[in-house]
Amino acid sequence: MLRIISLNLNGIRSAVAKGFLDWLPQQHADIVCVQELKAQDADLSAAMRAPAGLQGWFHHAEKKGYSGVGIYSRHQPERVTEGLGIADIDAEGRFLQLDFGRLSVVSLYLPSGSSSEERLQIKFRFMERFLPHMAALYASGREVVVCGDWNIAHREIDLKNWKSNQKNSGFLPAERAWLGRLFDEQGWVDVYRRLHPDATDACYTWWSNRGQAWAKNVGWRLDYQIATPALAATARSGSVYKHQRFSDHAPLTIDYDFQH
Repeated sequence: MLRIISLNLNGIRSAVAKGFLDWLPQQHADIVCVQELKAQDADLSAAMRAPAGLQGWFHHAEKKGYSGVGIYSRHQPERVTEGLGIADIDAEGRFLQLDFGRLSVVSLYLPSGSSSEERLQIKFRFMERFLPHMAALYASGREVVVCGDWNIAHREIDLKNWKSNQKNSGFLPAERAWLGRLFDEQGWVDVYRRLHPDATDACYTWWSNRGQAWAKNVGWRLDYQIATPALAATARSGSVYKHQRFSDHAPLTIDYDFQH
């Protein structure tokens, strides 16, 4: 079995203070993809770098206290790829790939477009340039899973208040159509949805800090594990962990019958 967890930490130091590193050993994960580190390399403690039998690899943003992604693994990767080779994207620390045998695991943090029109345009520019990269990953002949915070709710069942959010970033028609292209044109599989095609409230992975969003479960599904078909077909279970809160996102865990 291969257990993969994905979680946007909303700051690794904050998540650790809320018990993330105490929770991690109990999960017996093989690979843990994390996003939004909000830390530089010098900010990471030994426990953050190598928790509970895992070793961490990181791609930090140049800007302090911002973005950044990481992957923890039980096994040493054969290759580590930091960034996409696109300067403005890589400066924000949004892509990290580890290769193990015929398996590739990516931790992705797609930009949010909700803070300003400028950030929305940066998000669309990222999406435009990332689409061919996803096509190349798919065509590589490897089994690939791209885990992370995609900052898009794909369908109406993926968020509580879909009607009132149709003009908001995260549920714009163009964003949803772009995600649809990954599945319908390129052939990628939304693994959680394959396992739980009709899940609504249970599928949410993010809640606004405003109002009573968490208490009332007014959530969005923004975190995905998106995989090549053969790997996705081995997925046996998938769940969102909500008993403790380490950030404004919740961990997404999927178990695969896959030997890498």
